Amino acid sequence: MTLNVKESTIVETQAIAAKKAAKQMNFLSTDDKNDALNLLADHLEAEYKMILQENEKDLEAGRVKGYDEAFLDRLALSKVRIFDFADGLRQVAMLEDPTGKTISDWTLENGLRVKKITVPLGVIGMIYEARPNVTVDATGLALKSGNAIILKGGSSALHSNKAIIKVIHQALAKTKIPSDSVQFIDSTDRKATQQLFTMKEHIDVLIPRGGASLIHSVINQATVPVLETGVGNCHLYIDSEADVKKTLSVLVNAKTDRPAVCNAIETVIIHKDWLKQHKEELIKTLKENSITVFGDNVTLETIPDALPATESDWANEYLSLQIAIKIVDELDEAINHIERYGTKHSEAIMTENKQTAEHFMKLVDASALYHNASTRFTDGGVLGFGAEIGISTQKLHARGPMGLPALTTVKFLMTGNGQIR
Repeated sequence: MTLNVKESTIVETQAIAAKKAAKQMNFLSTDDKNDALNLLADHLEAEYKMILQENEKDLEAGRVKGYDEAFLDRLALSKVRIFDFADGLRQVAMLEDPTGKTISDWTLENGLRVKKITVPLGVIGMIYEARPNVTVDATGLALKSGNAIILKGGSSALHSNKAIIKVIHQALAKTKIPSDSVQFIDSTDRKATQQLFTMKEHIDVLIPRGGASLIHSVINQATVPVLETGVGNCHLYIDSEADVKKTLSVLVNAKTDRPAVCNAIETVIIHKDWLKQHKEELIKTLKENSITVFGDNVTLETIPDALPATESDWANEYLSLQIAIKIVDELDEAINHIERYGTKHSEAIMTENKQTAEHFMKLVDASALYHNASTRFTDGGVLGFGAEIGISTQKLHARGPMGLPALTTVKFLMTGNGQIR
């Protein structure tokens, strides 16, 4: 099946309009962009009831289709969440403008002056699933960094996203930022998404945000450069010298605070000596928090009602109150397990031994590492970015929570007086 000719034309027209708007944004001041973000925040708060009404349509459709609770949690909005979106935009407005910064400035022997400055990427294509908050976060970060953005959200959040985009366009119409700088593709045809993959003449970078299948699809099919975000099979390693009170507090927070997000832990690796000493406290904590356990043979012998872990359990992003537990004899065994099954997102170690922690931090390959703290801090808003456009698990250009600097590149400016080579 091919994309409807009319829809194909609409998608390309939107991309062309975004590219034109991106050029216009080069002439905007920081104040112009900040004023727009603050006004957009005000509009979101003023229109929250309308947005919630549309969100309920998506939730009802999701219930009919049998979406699980984790999925519905990602999809659901509330007055508090919408006001949090607005606050995020205001925080982004207060951040330093990442564009037009001089990184280096020097003069060659022949008098040619060379300046390296930061500039916007241009047009960003954002492909994401059931997270209406991404519509707001991505828009705010793109506009503050001087980029235009083309948004393609999942069909499960279509009503919510269309409502948010309506508010965004209403707000931008009152600012110096062209409304065409924010485009939303409302087609539910997968071909519309795939069309974005190959529009290299109009789009400068693609950012996929969602499950593994979406991300792999974009990476494998796109001819447009991809800023890869990753799924979160995050691990918590409990060392033999871990403090029991700190450890259980971190475990509960990292698993239960919001189980459906990518920075929640999915596997706990426990040193056998710690388990031997603190198994009763662990069992009590897991039971009190209704956490279902899938484990290896030692776990099955230790924790009542634990279920046998299959190979897929070690790689699974549960996004629910389920967890895999593996018991190890030494630190390097834990590190090897993380290397095999981890997604290079967020990994944590609980230990009072600084040398052990340093060994873990040096050898574990992930975008965010924690010593005696919850993985839930891998979040752009929490880390002071105002918001994030995603969490990069790759190593080129950007890694970890991506805020404003990740949406810029560089340009070399040469000023001479007739020099020739």
